Order: sequence, then structure tokens, then C-alpha cells
Amino acid sequence: MMNNILKRSLLAITCGATLFIAACNDDDDNNQWSTNKSYVSEKTYNLDSMTSAASVKVMTYNMPNVLGETKKATAMVFLPKTSRPANGWKVVVWGHGTVGIGDSCAPSNNAFNPRFKNMAESLLAEGYVVIAPDYEGLGTAGVHPYLNLKSEANSAIYAVKAYKDHYGSQINGQWMSVGQSQGGHGSLGTAELSNNDSNYKGAVAGAPASSLGYIISVVAPQAIKNLLQQEQEGKVPVGTAVEVYAELLAYAAYTTVGITAYEPKFNYREIFQERSRAIAEFAEGTTGENGLCLDDLHNKFAADIRDFIVKNGGKTVLDYPGLAGDFQENPTVKKFLVDNQPATKKINTPVMIIQGTADMAVPYPVTNALQQGLKDMGTDVTFLPVVGASHTQAIVEMNPQLVAFIKAKMPANQ
Repeated sequence: MMNNILKRSLLAITCGATLFIAACNDDDDNNQWSTNKSYVSEKTYNLDSMTSAASVKVMTYNMPNVLGETKKATAMVFLPKTSRPANGWKVVVWGHGTVGIGDSCAPSNNAFNPRFKNMAESLLAEGYVVIAPDYEGLGTAGVHPYLNLKSEANSAIYAVKAYKDHYGSQINGQWMSVGQSQGGHGSLGTAELSNNDSNYKGAVAGAPASSLGYIISVVAPQAIKNLLQQEQEGKVPVGTAVEVYAELLAYAAYTTVGITAYEPKFNYREIFQERSRAIAEFAEGTTGENGLCLDDLHNKFAADIRDFIVKNGGKTVLDYPGLAGDFQENPTVKKFLVDNQPATKKINTPVMIIQGTADMAVPYPVTNALQQGLKDMGTDVTFLPVVGASHTQAIVEMNPQLVAFIKAKMPANQ
């Protein structure tokens, strides 16, 4: 049913409202998580400032990785300046959007993203502790398994567990998750994995990554064709289609390199044609931990697409040798797409989904179908379409509604 809704919706997409997903050693046994402490250590973060935060720390904690081993991960922890409630702090976990898979891309190794800062300031002012995981393998040992639903969820769940382990009675226990793009994908995954956690009170997902294979194989080619037509008509700047396709290829590179975190024999290079394969390798770098971050990888793809067009008269961005035509038939890729689709089961807690209608990273109809599918399964969904808003703009515009939703489902001082 959901697939039919999705296909009908995508057929109605206007060319301006489409495109694609916006879309870093311990080896102990992982069988005693109920008794083992997750917290390892923390240090002061000093790369940026947060006005409403009494302190900002980078916490190191243990979590189960995609291979079932215990590995270290990191998360920023923001303590509000407000007085600690009598019954302890409540926690909001933030899942960040795509940054790359190299350790240097981890949010705790950089200044704050303005969208995160906007939301975090609001939640801190209300009296919530904010925990922002880097995700497994970002800033710590191992390849980051990009868009792995369970990994993103465990990065959040065990960050909260570690904070509770260390601060004990100072923490109330109740918590919620919020995320945008990759983080929206992760927030929905966190909700699914927390279905039996009575302390988990709900999720917010802004433009959550989903339906990757369908977007790449069906939506993207038509969208790029439409953009090329708009360029000819002067409706969008010349080169827009190149930038969009470069972004898509960057996400595809991160996705396929990320699979090697748990399928080390998987050869992601086979998913790309010969020319683009050399660019995709920059996502991995030389070690899997020193790959290029999103802006730099995007720029490398864009430069190579432009070079291809200039040197091949009559060719367009659609002719660029990017992904292999049968990439979805690769058994490993096929399994990844199925296993990591969010919102495939009822979520027991309330969910808010925010989506811009002019999103050029996650198409509005894709998210609309996803939220309708959740509703059909019995999930309590609040859906906020943001007319005319882009991929990164929508969650900022809906920040007051986001904060109000969290306050209603999990009051900071009650």
C-alpha cells in the first residue's frame, strides 16, 4: 500500500520540488549492556559557544557497533543554565545531518551547525539537557556506517545510557530524539528501537532520509532532466543540475563506503562507473577515517562533471558516467536498502515529521507517503508541511512548533 502511495505521489511531483537525499578499541563482549556502564570520560568542548549552555562537554562512551562489538563513540553534551528540576534533568538527543564519514567531519570536531544551534539554544532555555552524538565511527575508530538505521539509533540510545550511568540521580530518565535529514532517519530509528522503553517519550524528524533506491533510480533522473530544461528556459541558474547530481553522487559514495563497516568484503567501487569511481574513493580516503567531508566531496564530483561536459561536446550531466546502471541489483546494496528504510513498523510514541514542500534533497511526496504509512500502522503522527521551504530551511522555520511538541510530550519541569 505504501509503495503505491509513494509511486502515485512521485508521479505528481513538479520539477521544482524534487531531488534527493541530503542528504570517522575495545573488543569486549556485548552481552551485558544492562549491567555494564557505557560512560567512559568527558572533556570540555571549546571550538564554539552556546549562549544558553552552562557547559559543553564531549563525552566518550561505549556502544555496540554494527559488528556487535563494543566500541567507543563520542557525543557533545549541553547542560542548561536553568536550575536543575527537583526530579532531575530530562534529555533531548539531536541527530545531525550528513557531514561525511571522515573523523574530521564529526560535529564535535567542528563549530556548531547554525540549524542545530538555533534549536539547541531554544531547548536549553527551556531547561533540557541536549546530547548530540557524532554517530558510530565519526571522530572515533572505525568506518562510519552512513545511514545504517540501527547504528544511528544505538549511537543515540547508548549516549543517553552513558549520561544516565554517570550522573545518576541528577537525571530524570525521560528523553526524546530530534534529527534532520540523516538525523531524521536516525530519530525514527531511535523511536523504533525504543518502542519498549517507557522513558522514551517521542521523536521529531525533519526531512528524514528514506526510499533511497527509488529516489536514486526513478526520481533523480527525471528531476535532473527537468532541471536541464529549466536551465535552458532561464528559470534556474545554469549549472544547477550539475550541483544536484554531484550531491547525489556524494551521498551514494558515503552510503556504499559505509556498508564496508559491516561488510568489509563489499567492493563499493563496483557501484560506480570507471570515471566516477576515482572520485568516490575520496569518500573513504586512504584509511576509511580520513575521507573528504561533504562540501569537498561534492565539489570534486561537480568539477569532474563539468570537465566531462566541456570535453565531450553534445553531452549533458545525464550522460556523466556516475552510478552503474544496475547498482540496485547488487545483493549487498539491495539488502541495505531494505534493512535501513525507516518507519516500516508502528512507533508506540508520538512522532512529529517536518517537511519542506520545495525540498531539493528529500522530495516532499516521499516524506508525505512515509508519514501516511506510519499513520496507517497506528502511529500518532503530527505532520508539518512547510510550504516553499527547502531541505534545511523547514526545520528552522518550525522550531517554535518543534519546541512546543517536546514541551507537551515531555515537560522539562514536571
